[in-house]
Amino acid sequence: MQRDLKSLEDAGIQIVGVSYDDPAILKKFSDKANIAFPLLSDPKSKTIDAYHVLNEAAKGKAQGVPYPGTFLLDRQGVIRAKIFLEGYEDRHATDALVQAAKAFE
Repeated sequence: MQRDLKSLEDAGIQIVGVSYDDPAILKKFSDKANIAFPLLSDPKSKTIDAYHVLNEAAKGKAQGVPYPGTFLLDRQGVIRAKIFLEGYEDRHATDALVQAAKAFE
C-alpha cells in the first residue's frame, strides 16, 4: 500500500494498518519500509476479534493469523466494503481498493 499511497489518497482513501504486533515492532517495520501511514497495535487482538478476521485455520498458533483485508468506511464511519483474501500471504491490488471506494462516493 505504501508503494501506491498517492493513488489511494487521490481516490480519497486514508490508510490505517492494524496488527497484533507490539508498537515497537510496528515502529521498526514502519521505519525500515518507510511506511507513511499509521500502523496501530492491537496486542490482544480485540479489534481483530471484533471484526471476525482471524484465520480459523491459524487459531492453533500462538496468536493466530488475521486474514489480510481491508474495510472501507465512509466519512461517517459506516463500513461500505470489505475486501479480503483467504491466504495470509496474499494481498489485494490497489485498483480493487480504488474501485470499491468509488462505488460509494
